Amino acid sequence: MIDTNRKSNTCNKPGPRSSKISSALLIASSALIGGIALSLHMAPQETEAAPVPQPVEVTVSPPIELDINKRLTLLGQFSPSREVEIRAQVGGILTQIGFKDGEIVQKGSLLFQIDPTPYEIRFSEATAALGLARTRLELANIELTRASALQRAGGGTTQNADQRAAEQRSAQAAFDSAEAGIRDAQFDLDRTRIAAPFTGRIGTHLVSEGNLIAGSRASTNGTTLLARIVSTDKLFLNFDMSENDYLAFQRERRKQTGSLVGKVKFALADEEGLEHVGMLDFVDNVLDRSSGTIHARATVDNPDGLLTPGGFARLRLAVSQVAPALLVPDSAVMPDQSEHVVWTVDKDNVVRSRRVDIGDMWEGLRVIRSGLEPSDNVVIDGLPTIRTGSVVTPRSKQVPHVFE
Repeated sequence: MIDTNRKSNTCNKPGPRSSKISSALLIASSALIGGIALSLHMAPQETEAAPVPQPVEVTVSPPIELDINKRLTLLGQFSPSREVEIRAQVGGILTQIGFKDGEIVQKGSLLFQIDPTPYEIRFSEATAALGLARTRLELANIELTRASALQRAGGGTTQNADQRAAEQRSAQAAFDSAEAGIRDAQFDLDRTRIAAPFTGRIGTHLVSEGNLIAGSRASTNGTTLLARIVSTDKLFLNFDMSENDYLAFQRERRKQTGSLVGKVKFALADEEGLEHVGMLDFVDNVLDRSSGTIHARATVDNPDGLLTPGGFARLRLAVSQVAPALLVPDSAVMPDQSEHVVWTVDKDNVVRSRRVDIGDMWEGLRVIRSGLEPSDNVVIDGLPTIRTGSVVTPRSKQVPHVFE
């Protein structure tokens, strides 16, 4: 008989390979349970919530609405409205200088005195010659009257009367020549005293007393330059416009009637605001081919003598009609490749970017031609901390400005 119980026990007994697998699974399970327990032990009991970021605070302002016109900002230079080189018309020894270098001289005041002695002698000679000519003319007139009377009475000949008439004409010519000679001598004598032709500022004297100077009536060649004098009551402010600016200026002039005169504001080198006013009264008739500009000039009053010929000034010239415009601080306009953008904040305090078309600067502000509305809140401070779509805390502020 076969022992079935023994066979069965033999079949259920695990082999060596099964025992090894079971041991490995038991070890892995223990390690996993231990790791989970250690993680639960080390993990915090409660997770803290991350802080919510606060909205960035920015300063906003609506654009400034103003009626403005297009203006040119240019550099000009002053020159005297009148300028003269003081030269002698007669020669001689310089005996007196009647001014201090650099002072204001009045019209008609003595500047230089040339020794008049030679010209006084010549004037005396011309006076004597005129006296002789007058005596001769008077005698010739008497002789002609007598000869004419005798001829009418039949006691004189026609030949004698004609001879007396010729003598009278010769005496008259001599008298006229003597009169011209005395005027000539008087002219030279008067020119030994050189006076200021107008009120102005004189420079330094270029010839000292005691020097022999040359003079000429006809030209300045060979004459001695004594000094220079310039006017100070009125000056010219000279400047140049580019061809494009000149065309805009010309097109605007065609719409207007009247003379060329227009207001020009200017400031000196040490001034910020355009505190002075001149009147445009000249534009040249040809463009400079080398520079592509055209010369223009304004006349300015200088009652206190503050302006000096040769000095420079910043000037503005209006070249268009007045039109409404929006203005924002130039720092609020950001470049975006070839365009420009302005950041605005909507009613939900969300930042939006607006593409704008910019114009010229006006009193420190940038002209916005298009892209903005008067009701827009433009970000004027805090730009580096924002981006499109971000939520901000706006703080309103009026843009400071000073318009002239």
